[in-house]
Amino acid sequence: MKRLVVVRHGKSSWKYDVPDHERPLKKRAKKDAKAVLGVFKAFYLQNIESATFWSSYAVRAHETAKIFKKELEIKDKDFEVKKALYTFSSGDLKNIIRKAPDSIETLVIFSHNPGITGLVNHSGDQKFHNIPTTGLCVIEFEEDHWDSISTGKTLLSLFPKNLR
Repeated sequence: MKRLVVVRHGKSSWKYDVPDHERPLKKRAKKDAKAVLGVFKAFYLQNIESATFWSSYAVRAHETAKIFKKELEIKDKDFEVKKALYTFSSGDLKNIIRKAPDSIETLVIFSHNPGITGLVNHSGDQKFHNIPTTGLCVIEFEEDHWDSISTGKTLLSLFPKNLR
């Protein structure tokens, strides 16, 4: 059985004239992450201890991932930045996930929309119009190998606006 935790990066700022991948987080992103993490830790912490974290290299995704890493006390060896996660395609995201080593039972990814929403809608059994910034979804698959995952069960969805 494989578990996928998908997190869309936090709310980013358009205040600075920088390339897309260099956009920083807004202050609101940190508040949203703390709200999501509060509920996530309460209901899911026991399953995250052996998780592997992969983040897009884009500043907004990487900074969001680092907030989660710190709060969940994830070790450096279990945290990796992957340039390929800077994608907006759900197909690309699924292909990256399918290449995960089978030794990983729980994979946590931080990436971007519309790829995140498409991935969650095609991989889980619940549909969402839009996974918002700092939105988190947990999907469990019956398969034992990442390269054979198909449709799983959506176990949890946390969206900041529902936690305020």
